[in-house]
Amino acid sequence: MVNINFSSRVGVWWSSDLWSITDAIDRAREIEQLGYGSLFYGEAGGKEAFTQAAALLGGTERLVVGTGIANIHARSAPASESGARTLGALHPGRFVLGLGVSHAPLVERSYAGSYSKPLSTMREYLQTMDAAPDRIESAGQRPARLLAALGPKMIDLSGSAADGAHPYLVTPEHTAYTRERLGPDKWVVSEQAVALTTDRETGLRRAHQNLHTYSQLANYRKSWLRQGFDESDLVAGGSDRLAEGMVAMGDAETAAAHVKRHLDAGADHVVVQVLGDDRSADPLPALRELAPALGLS
Repeated sequence: MVNINFSSRVGVWWSSDLWSITDAIDRAREIEQLGYGSLFYGEAGGKEAFTQAAALLGGTERLVVGTGIANIHARSAPASESGARTLGALHPGRFVLGLGVSHAPLVERSYAGSYSKPLSTMREYLQTMDAAPDRIESAGQRPARLLAALGPKMIDLSGSAADGAHPYLVTPEHTAYTRERLGPDKWVVSEQAVALTTDRETGLRRAHQNLHTYSQLANYRKSWLRQGFDESDLVAGGSDRLAEGMVAMGDAETAAAHVKRHLDAGADHVVVQVLGDDRSADPLPALRELAPALGLS
């Protein structure tokens, strides 16, 4: 396995697109101080993924920074490989390159690209990355690559052509399925959304807000059907059953128990995504509350 220097088995997934980069770095420093082992974030038309990684890595000391995911339609494969190797050389073991094919509406609207044959597109992209010459930076500086893998074929590709998978919006049973397909020698870094509130109505509201966009995307709809949900769960924002399946709602101990289920199912590392009342909510209050329940120091 390509090395990743996680200081703990639990990290954070947080999009700072609505925050200034200086404020995001301040939060990354406290996330590190709280004992979380990583900070992952997405790329969906906000901050550019590699620039943000450089800023967060430079502003922290041990925190692993991961793209969850960098959109392969946003830059060429040589550019991705060059940027990844450079970050890997500067911060050995602390950068994780998560890659994904994204979604047709975003690719066609924001990147003016065409979205077809995602599996073969990803395979060819990785092959082009592998062919990058050593003059960029030695291939030995290449950081771990994870794929946004939900279906069986993309999971298999994450094992054969990458270093593992980054499952997002999945149950612990899906984490177990991913581990079974990948075997013991690949990374599995699963995301778990949490709504720290003992008021069920508040928890459901936050969960439905989070799921609203995803519930309209074919990739996730197919994934949820494979995970045992049905068409009645795929309403806008998801059904209550889907919301409770995807989001850990309750106190810190309840959220920590959901994280443990992913770890027990075979995840090497779990990134918690705190859901607030809107996307601009500060995740730190909930992360401070959650850290002791997770056994972090």
